Amino acid sequence: MQPSIIFDLGKVLVDFDYSIAARKITAHSSKVPEDLHLFLSSSTLLVEYESGRLTRKQFFDAVRDAVGFDGDITGFGKFFAEIFSPIEPMIALHAELRRRGLPTYIFSNTNDLAVEHVRRDFPFFGHFDGYILSYEVGAMKPQPQIYEAMEKMSGRRGAEIIYIDDRLENVEAGNARGWQAILHETPEKTRAAVEKLL
Repeated sequence: MQPSIIFDLGKVLVDFDYSIAARKITAHSSKVPEDLHLFLSSSTLLVEYESGRLTRKQFFDAVRDAVGFDGDITGFGKFFAEIFSPIEPMIALHAELRRRGLPTYIFSNTNDLAVEHVRRDFPFFGHFDGYILSYEVGAMKPQPQIYEAMEKMSGRRGAEIIYIDDRLENVEAGNARGWQAILHETPEKTRAAVEKLL
């Protein structure tokens, strides 16, 4: 049986920069970007949203009230989600693995605004066998429930999974389940590590 290749999304396939969103959102508010950063980093709001415990509207309402955003939810969503840029060598690696017939999956702590944007603007996102997204599962890496959901979806366990993530705690949680987990640092290192395992 061929292994499944599991990709984290942010900082692995796409880079992101929340300061872009902070500048755009606070340009339509009474605050400065640092105020929004402080608010989000000092509250559990983003975690609650990405865990599926807050709806998009509830998240929007909380941020709007905190920073005095004067736009609507559509404009907010556009500002909040347009923070991504492609990591082309990793997208190319994924395409090569697909051509070799290996099943691939997205495994991400994320939210519906981000996924909606990435799905629309990055065609590679449509070429995976499945998606385990924290806001849909109701758990975030490194919580075990989300890893269990990935195993169930892929039909693979232990060393049948090659897993790429940029966060050490997430990689360690994968290793603890017997996954062949790779800490993503550069595309070149990750490519070499994947080839060594195949």
